[in-house]
Amino acid sequence: MTARITSTLPERVSLLDGCEVKAGEPLAPLTSVRVGGPAEALARPRSPDALVALLRLAREEGAPVSILGGGANTLVGDGGVKGVTIRLPGDLFPEVAEVGEEEGRLTLGAGAAIVRLINLMRGNGLVGAEFLAGIPGTLGGAVSMNAGTKNGECFRAVEAVEVATVDGVGWLEKARIPHAYRHSELPPGGVVTRVRFRLPKGDLAASKQAMDKDLAYRKSTQPLSQPNFGSVFTNPPGGFAGQLIEKVGLKGHTLGRAQISTLHANWIVNLGGATARDVLGLITLMQERVKAETGVEIKPEVKRVGEFLP
Repeated sequence: MTARITSTLPERVSLLDGCEVKAGEPLAPLTSVRVGGPAEALARPRSPDALVALLRLAREEGAPVSILGGGANTLVGDGGVKGVTIRLPGDLFPEVAEVGEEEGRLTLGAGAAIVRLINLMRGNGLVGAEFLAGIPGTLGGAVSMNAGTKNGECFRAVEAVEVATVDGVGWLEKARIPHAYRHSELPPGGVVTRVRFRLPKGDLAASKQAMDKDLAYRKSTQPLSQPNFGSVFTNPPGGFAGQLIEKVGLKGHTLGRAQISTLHANWIVNLGGATARDVLGLITLMQERVKAETGVEIKPEVKRVGEFLP
């Protein structure tokens, strides 16, 4: 069902200094739900300058730009992704910890896994980002969607975000980035490169206990052992998307090889061999059924990228 993409764009990207590129690279293995077609040009810049040069080349070529972090909240279309797909290496920047008597500042690259923040926090006697423990994906993705759980959201711990655009790279204080539940407004065309967190010192034993308790709860209520992309929909005001989906009888419903989880109705899992069309069909069904039977409009928090085939 996937489409083959042929183009000279990867060749032009390959001429940039410090930028690795692969043409027609399958993206399904790079997403947590394991579906989707290939990237026309999957690029990995090895420096901030290379990233800026890549963004400028894409603008000059009129090529669309997509960002793929850990692929934890992304649905890639079966037809693949045209233009440049950027994936920042996890080691593009070194981790920096500046710790005082009462608090600390931790700076990590956007391509780093969220778990690296948790490890660095604990290693420096800091607390305050426990709610991010166990969330898959990268820090850049966490900032872009203001990821979190019922216990907190990313921007609660963020102090500043470094962003690359065609004009260069610069830091933005949190106050300059509008953000809300599962949403942040970064500069148009901007790519998060680093994130600085400000966290207090505290009781590490209590911090670990809180994380262990939350992770145990998530393992018992969410299908973490199956390919998925986490919550499909944001919770509507005053309610829970999963409860609404279960109420209309869709929990466990299957389309192709995709299934609305039998463990949590706001999750879709890949039973093996699912396509983006299967997944999107379930998303549409969930929205339409909930709207028709409850009058509530549920909105996806999953980011769609690429071409979706009929």
